Amino acid sequence: MEIGNKEDNRGYWDIVWNPPGERTGIFDVIKGTEFRIIYHDESQAEVSFTRTWDPSLEGKAVPLNIDKRFIILRGSSGFYTYGIYEHKEGWPDFGLEETRVAFKLRKDKFHYMALADNRQRIMPMPDDRLPPRGQQLAYPEAVLLVDPINPDLRGEVDDKYQYSCEDQYNNVHGWVSFDPPIGFWQITPSDESRTGGPLKQNLTSHVGPTMLAMFLSAHYAGGDLSPKFTDGEYWKKVHGPVFMYLNSSWDGSDPTMLWEDAKVQMMIEKESWPYVFALSEDFQKTEQRGCVSGRLLVRDRYIDDQDLYASGAYVGLALPGEAGSWQRECKGYQFWCRADVDGSFYIRNIVTGNYNLYAWVPGFIGDYKLDATLTIASGDDIYLGDLVYEPPRDGPTIWEIGVPDRSAAEFYVPDPNPNYVNRLYIDHPDRFRQYGLWERYAELYPDGDLVYTIDQSDYSTDWFYAQVNRRTDQNTYQPTTWQIKFNLDSVSPNSTYKFRVALASSTLAELQVLSKERKKDLAFSYLHPSFFLSNVITGNSSCMINVLAQVFFNDQDKGVPHFTTGLIGRDNAIARHGIHGLYWLFNIDVGSAWLVQGLNTIYLKQARSTSPFQGLMYDYLRLEGPCGC
Repeated sequence: MEIGNKEDNRGYWDIVWNPPGERTGIFDVIKGTEFRIIYHDESQAEVSFTRTWDPSLEGKAVPLNIDKRFIILRGSSGFYTYGIYEHKEGWPDFGLEETRVAFKLRKDKFHYMALADNRQRIMPMPDDRLPPRGQQLAYPEAVLLVDPINPDLRGEVDDKYQYSCEDQYNNVHGWVSFDPPIGFWQITPSDESRTGGPLKQNLTSHVGPTMLAMFLSAHYAGGDLSPKFTDGEYWKKVHGPVFMYLNSSWDGSDPTMLWEDAKVQMMIEKESWPYVFALSEDFQKTEQRGCVSGRLLVRDRYIDDQDLYASGAYVGLALPGEAGSWQRECKGYQFWCRADVDGSFYIRNIVTGNYNLYAWVPGFIGDYKLDATLTIASGDDIYLGDLVYEPPRDGPTIWEIGVPDRSAAEFYVPDPNPNYVNRLYIDHPDRFRQYGLWERYAELYPDGDLVYTIDQSDYSTDWFYAQVNRRTDQNTYQPTTWQIKFNLDSVSPNSTYKFRVALASSTLAELQVLSKERKKDLAFSYLHPSFFLSNVITGNSSCMINVLAQVFFNDQDKGVPHFTTGLIGRDNAIARHGIHGLYWLFNIDVGSAWLVQGLNTIYLKQARSTSPFQGLMYDYLRLEGPCGC
């Protein structure tokens, strides 16, 4: 640990919480007020540090009983930690923004950071982020290294969000000291106590040297993933255990091989889950848990007359809710797996309780939910048989843009400004993690906005990865309007077409559908993000169609929009170098009267323009013809 820090700023559990009505989070390093030895013998020791809440602490401390546990095992090179949080009935309301375990290592020793085989490097020193060595960029986390201690890093950008990771891949990360050759790793063998599902992105390790085990955060999601506890509700949850693994290379071999050893240890930990040695009765062991299996098929008669295997589908259990609600679920446990090539799935080690089964299938839009609540009891092994997902579909595909995979990665991601480069991501699959890519849009389209022509344009080169605002001067931005041009050989009269728009991200954004001639501002109302827009979109070559927020029939005299979603999204994925945030799907009816034979144009306008980071990332767009056309 960093000996230059105070003792309580080296390694700690922390929490960020809000009293009722307060928006600014209170940061609290959790310190126990009571210490107990839970168990010890020659093979194992487990200790507990608890902090108990009582009414005298109202407004001063988060209304939770917190039990921090630490475990060491003989022959194990590291230690385990987990936490049990409890909110009792009748206790004050509060909101929970974040909780995690943080470690701050010695900056004079740990310089090499590793997150994945292709995401590891020598990192800057924390001093490099401070003036005059570092220059803050558009927000405090992003710093240009002007005069770093290691001159090889001069001119690079450092930003902790460049090292974020989806939870499904966030199993091991940490740091290496070359002298002495020591590795310090954070291993998470199970995602069950994390919130938001397998696609949720979280921080990992970053300059400090800092190493985090994130359990709950609003990163890449916004307040939807900050649980609120109201009306004195009861809540109890176990976070972890996670394993802090240390290894060394005293034989003089390449210290970076410590990463390879850490990956092996990660697999050992995953195979040992759930741990038999964690002694809290709130942490269920294998025999107390249950399993669910089955096979998922996809039925889309406009693709194939036969049901298709849901190959690679994400199938999971989360608290009961609407289809797709798992990505905003933040109070319970979640259990996920990937289906085999034939759609078969097997979810193991499920904590007892009530769940819905959810799924989504790469290559298809929308979310599946089994219309039954599953009650998991100890020892259950529930076989569900064949389940069939029928994704949204009203007619044949006329055209489509992108790949329905909940990411904008297939679209055009520009090269970074050479003055703001992180060299790790040059020629890297995650090229979207470079700083300042949002500013490249105006350089590519200085005089007009993006125009995409069906059957001529290529979405990998001609569809910018994010619809962002254009800077007009130092502090002013203007909205952008994209166009999709397409030809129709004929239009089926008195029919309804369907325009499907799936978003991979939205940050304080607003896409509109209104008549081209209509110029005056209109009032907006908020719509809950789980609502699926339907029943109105209109457009022809002289009608502006800006999707998802305002909807008009082609009537320039209409005083209010037929429908509006208003402001949507707070995932901040554009600024934080994430290629997606939360997923949104909108299914929009298009009256045939508003289409013409020949050239048609859909206009997509993102209307909010007070910040460079307001904008959208598209996942997939599709226009369907009427059924049977």
